Amino acid sequence: VQLVESGGGSVQAGGSLRLSCAVSGYTVSRYCMGWFRQVPGKEREWVGAVDGEATIRYADFVEGRFTISRDNAKNTLYLEMNSLKPEDTAMYYCAFRHGYYCYSESWTRGYDYWGQGTQVTVS
Repeated sequence: VQLVESGGGSVQAGGSLRLSCAVSGYTVSRYCMGWFRQVPGKEREWVGAVDGEATIRYADFVEGRFTISRDNAKNTLYLEMNSLKPEDTAMYYCAFRHGYYCYSESWTRGYDYWGQGTQVTVS
């Protein structure tokens, strides 16, 4: 499977961005897929995920600002981010789990493939 993120950039606080993750090799709607972010020197942080039943979960820090969606026709995963804060600055990664359901014990774990990341900078 290949994951290619795009859509990152620099925005002012309060602004919005939509990240995309184009998937090849598997049908995005049938698998668990997630978004993560990482700041240099810190551990990778789970943002949210969607499973094969379209159940979606988010990290607490999202606070209703981010929305995960999928376009099955384009085989693409999205992360719509609104009301961005400087602390949202990070490299954002999409991740693929080779399973219909996300890891039962924790949706933050168990991903098999990762994209190369797209940088989001909020000032």
